[in-house]
Amino acid sequence: MTIRLYDTSARQIRDFTPLKPGCVSIYLCGATVQAAPHIGHIRSGLNFDIMRRWFEYRGYDVTFIRNVTDIDDKIIAKSADQGRPWWAIGYENERAFNEGYDVLGCLPPTYEPRATGHVTEMVEMMRTLIERGHAYEAEGNVYFDVRSFPGYLQLSNQELENLRQPEGEGETGKRDSRDFALWKAAKPGEPSWETPWGRGRPGWHLECSAMAHKYLGSAFDIHGGGLDLIFPHHENEIAQAKAFGDDFAQYWVHNAWVTMAGEKMSKSLGNSVLVSEMVKRWRPIVLRYYLGTPHYRSMIEYSEDSLREAESAFARIEGFMQRVVEKAGGAVEPAAEVPPAFAEAMDDDLGVPQALAVVHTTVRQGNSALAADDKEAAVARLAEVRAMLGVLGLDPLDAHWAGEGDRGEDLHGVVDTLVGMVLQQREAARARKDWATADAIRDQLNQSGLVIEDSPQGPRWALGPR
Repeated sequence: MTIRLYDTSARQIRDFTPLKPGCVSIYLCGATVQAAPHIGHIRSGLNFDIMRRWFEYRGYDVTFIRNVTDIDDKIIAKSADQGRPWWAIGYENERAFNEGYDVLGCLPPTYEPRATGHVTEMVEMMRTLIERGHAYEAEGNVYFDVRSFPGYLQLSNQELENLRQPEGEGETGKRDSRDFALWKAAKPGEPSWETPWGRGRPGWHLECSAMAHKYLGSAFDIHGGGLDLIFPHHENEIAQAKAFGDDFAQYWVHNAWVTMAGEKMSKSLGNSVLVSEMVKRWRPIVLRYYLGTPHYRSMIEYSEDSLREAESAFARIEGFMQRVVEKAGGAVEPAAEVPPAFAEAMDDDLGVPQALAVVHTTVRQGNSALAADDKEAAVARLAEVRAMLGVLGLDPLDAHWAGEGDRGEDLHGVVDTLVGMVLQQREAARARKDWATADAIRDQLNQSGLVIEDSPQGPRWALGPR
């Protein structure tokens, strides 16, 4: 068994070999909490949640770090506009992100450090970089000298002579316009911390290098994030960390975006779809299916039609599971192992689409077993399906999703009572062989969004695809 991952730095799929046998260390660039999360933000956390789950299934002990950037230009600007403390805005949105991760079934990270809690580590790193000639102070700012690090831009495969480094307001005193800020001098009214070079606040890139070093040491296995972070963020992280003396990440893994009309979903473009609003319209497990089942390196073009297709596909899986549980007369535990074809797909760069094809094939086999009244085979297929869905965080029988499919227990109870009364009328029509009335009742229920299925235990209903 060998897990293989696409390494951005190598530009190819590589066999994964951990630094420490049996252990995997992962650092994921998490939220910058200037606003509530849209589904594009959460996709990254979800993709790496699936990675973590697969490593754990394969027997690895996983340390998973997902940071929070709780101070940056946008948070400060929003604080000024709204007249609210910067830390209140950050904390409010940090909670919104965690609620989004949780509602979509992401496991909590091993540690979730905040940038502002690690200024001491950043100061220590800057002091060493200055001593080694890789950084310099200018007008209260501290900059990284990109020409001092020969390996700069290898991750993004750019030429230094053609580089245009993004700059923030107030970044004065640079020796070279391509140098980037490790520390920004304080402006009047802004939050700031004391350092040997004056009061100021962190540069974005320095935060992650310092936190990765603190929680994972001088070398760790996997650094993850969205494609948009390759440059400048991850490129600058590498420069800082390696110039400091760390070996840093051994593999670089990047997920693709959720797009709308071909553009990356973002707050600045005004095309974001907030998680808090999406879960009011779609079941969270369906939203996880939609965001988590495409390959992590494939773009997702958002559309309502695609979500409806995901809902219908997942409903077919749930319908099979429900029928087998009823036939078995109780719970069916997940199989100890996933089918070999599923494992092979997941080992090959987390091939979730191919793995999901195995899930649907197993569901079809299970339905055939049900049609043939082969209870043993149907139960065996359900056990396999549960094992596979468990790895993907999509098992509707798991405790996390308990009651999630009801869309509100109170509403479900009311609907169940009303539908039960209508179904009694249908059964009465069938008993007197009034097939036209029975079929008309069923058709009306279907038109209202309910699917009626006749089973040996009597008719039952479920919410159909939208």
